Amino acid sequence: MAVLSIRMIGDPVLRTPAAKVTEYGPDLARLVHDMAETMHSVNGVGLAAPQVGVGLRVFTYAMDGDEGHVVNPELIVSGGLQTGDSEGCLSVPGIGFALPRADEVVLRGFDVAGHPVHLDATGMLARCFQHETDHLNGRLYIDRLEGEDRRAAMRAIRHARYSDLTTETLTKRSTKVGSAFGIGASLTKHVREHGKHGETGA
Repeated sequence: MAVLSIRMIGDPVLRTPAAKVTEYGPDLARLVHDMAETMHSVNGVGLAAPQVGVGLRVFTYAMDGDEGHVVNPELIVSGGLQTGDSEGCLSVPGIGFALPRADEVVLRGFDVAGHPVHLDATGMLARCFQHETDHLNGRLYIDRLEGEDRRAAMRAIRHARYSDLTTETLTKRSTKVGSAFGIGASLTKHVREHGKHGETGA
């Protein structure tokens, strides 16, 4: 089994909707195992297959004692909105923003053996399921940001320091990386305080 390389923003696989899994067997089981190992190696709470360069509808998760995977997930959102919690992404390291998400979800899909999975989730686990499902649809959490938060995210990503940050993150991934949610946002704070100073072109 192996720890896989996590793709960073700018990689086309992160913007490509993933294909439905049609074959269940040892290859799928190996992928899920490697994804889980990779997720734990960087202290993540969720990881979608496109984040490791595989365009299939699969994600793993581990949060507050709940851990598992879902193949070909279908998500139904309900309830009110949860607001105020910081959300970030292993593929967009170093920045995090509060993003409203549905507070309750129902997730249906299958496990690696093709057995049905039905999960009810609230709070941060519901947020995780929505985040990972977005990945399978070729969407990043920053795409959902609005107003000043979206402008700040774009400034941070275009900032001259951001390419250095992604390179440094890739180097450190095997030892220590922040969680996918509730991460520090030092670069975001820097860009908000200093505007476009030092920003590179698009």
